[in-house]
Amino acid sequence: MVMIDVSEKAAILREATASGIIHLKPETIKYIQEGKTVKGNPLDTAKIAAVLAAKKTSELIPLCHPLPLTNVEVFSKVINETSIEVLVTVKTRAQTGVEMEALSAVSIALLTIWDMTKQYEKDADGQYPSTAIQNVHVVRKYKQV
Repeated sequence: MVMIDVSEKAAILREATASGIIHLKPETIKYIQEGKTVKGNPLDTAKIAAVLAAKKTSELIPLCHPLPLTNVEVFSKVINETSIEVLVTVKTRAQTGVEMEALSAVSIALLTIWDMTKQYEKDADGQYPSTAIQNVHVVRKYKQV
């Protein structure tokens, strides 16, 4: 195993955007919208978690280059009565791209929302029937040419 050698590549502006969705019960979405979740605002907390995840990606994923991030933008929104979308754009001026940072940020944001709302998701049998994190993917990748 080896970390890919990027020493001959130029440090240029690079950007990646990733997104993902978490599906929750309509009641849980309503609690979030009304500010009634016990742990605080899951969407605000998820934004902070996303930034931290982007900054720590190389510590979490073996052989991933540590990068000097210049910007991390996090957007979250309720897209329907059972779904929240998180969108993260990460920028750097470096020798390799920031897709892993964007994907890590989205994943951790969604997991944070789950952690802060899971108590509302159980059914009568203690199961989580409607909750799912889905479609985490790179939406856009850009590099200066």
